Amino acid sequence: MAPSSGQPNGPGEGFEGAIQGLALSDMVQFHSQNHFTGCLSFHSGESTGLVFFLAGAIVHVEHGDTFGEEAFCDILEWPSGQFGLHPGLTSSRTTVEKSCQHLLLEASRILDERRAGTPAQPTPPSPKEPMDKALKASEIIEKVKAVPGVLYAVLQTKDGKRVGDLSFEAEVLSGQGSFLAMVSTQLSSVFQAGEMVFAAVEGKSRHLLLFGMKNHLLCVLASGESPAGAIEAQVRHTFTGNR
Repeated sequence: MAPSSGQPNGPGEGFEGAIQGLALSDMVQFHSQNHFTGCLSFHSGESTGLVFFLAGAIVHVEHGDTFGEEAFCDILEWPSGQFGLHPGLTSSRTTVEKSCQHLLLEASRILDERRAGTPAQPTPPSPKEPMDKALKASEIIEKVKAVPGVLYAVLQTKDGKRVGDLSFEAEVLSGQGSFLAMVSTQLSSVFQAGEMVFAAVEGKSRHLLLFGMKNHLLCVLASGESPAGAIEAQVRHTFTGNR
């Protein structure tokens, strides 16, 4: 266990490089998906930011006297700089509780508000849904899964909490959906397209479809053998007809 203050050190450990053509968020995402344990240090001018991972989960972030999610947002704003990779270097502090996907999604929202010149508002806690609403959501998901070509589906709140389904398959699909939502939010901001209502990633073997609803996101994994457009139309008819 190593302290989290100051510069990571350790002769012969890790490597350094320049950040060119790769967003810091992509670098963070890559190391999370590869279950990295250690520290990513970022340097821009005289500023230094440290992001500590434990088996792919971000557990602590610091930038000067700022910690946690606020420090993470500050680091993601840096346009360029240097990075250092320090495998095995851990922190005794825990200032981040969210998953990497949800942390990146929330950071994207806050940075959009900063660029727009409006103060960032904290994400309100999601109220617990009544049993009848959870049951209705379960029924809708089952009908969506029955659409030809659909392999799996999960409903989640916009802050990443799954509704009903706590299986491993749902967790994986939810994470993919959250990442697609984050990318869609960034693109919507660039093109001033407003709130995301639908996004899709089409592949030869699999399609990932994401439907934006009033308070939820519907993530659908579909077979690549079926046209994504046809599946979108059938799924949309299914859950809009049952809201």
